[in-house]
Amino acid sequence: MSIDFLQLAEKTVVVFGVANRKSVAFHVAKTLEEVGVHVVYVVRNEARRESLRKLLLDREVHVCDVEREDEIKQLLEALGKRHACVHGLVHSIAFGDYSEGPKPFHETGKQQFLRAIDISCYSLIALSNAFKELLVDTASVVTISISTTRMASENYGFMGPIKAALDSSVAFLAKSFSSFSTIRFNAVAPGLLKTSASAGIPGYVDSFLYAEQVIPRGQAVQTQEAANVAAFLLSPRSSGINAQSVVVDAGMSINYFDGEIVRRVTTATAEDKSE
Repeated sequence: MSIDFLQLAEKTVVVFGVANRKSVAFHVAKTLEEVGVHVVYVVRNEARRESLRKLLLDREVHVCDVEREDEIKQLLEALGKRHACVHGLVHSIAFGDYSEGPKPFHETGKQQFLRAIDISCYSLIALSNAFKELLVDTASVVTISISTTRMASENYGFMGPIKAALDSSVAFLAKSFSSFSTIRFNAVAPGLLKTSASAGIPGYVDSFLYAEQVIPRGQAVQTQEAANVAAFLLSPRSSGINAQSVVVDAGMSINYFDGEIVRRVTTATAEDKSE
């Protein structure tokens, strides 16, 4: 006899951001389905829905481009007709235009930055506001951030400050919603993951391989590990957690000065200087 530890069985959670089977959003949705949640999938456009047809089979899938207010409104109306309420919302949406390759942060284009913050950050605010009447009073909203926004990685560039804005928005949404509900807002902040989206970031593979060296266990964070934390944050079992970014980095942040890594770098530097 199974025990519903997460207390999520038969609840409804809306998941934004599935692109393929490697997506964080897909792993979260799959984990939720395993514990009896009715997952409502929301994807960016019809082409994406068609590409996911075999993967999602007979699931409930809606289309919404979060850059368009009219589509958010239409989505809410469609969901309102099918569901009396929603118990959770997963925001796993991010976009950064790296088509020009890595550039110094101070050369970030205005439109490049504004579109990225609209899709990656403001969409959480817009969706939360739109869903406030459909979400139950004890609902949980979870977004996907990154493990640190203070590590100024050249290749990640402008997306670092945008994720920082997302983290701050989590706190401000939690405070704002507290005036009329007990809806919680949190972020899962994983270290480097092997996803299709991350593959589009210049130099990401090298950074990922380096992360595996720094992480004490010698293995990068798995997407499923981030998904497990998201499922917990969506559940009543995490009722005491609000306005937080939960880091899932397998200890990477404590190990940048690992003795073996420092030895290898300093030895290589000494050899370069001697040549």
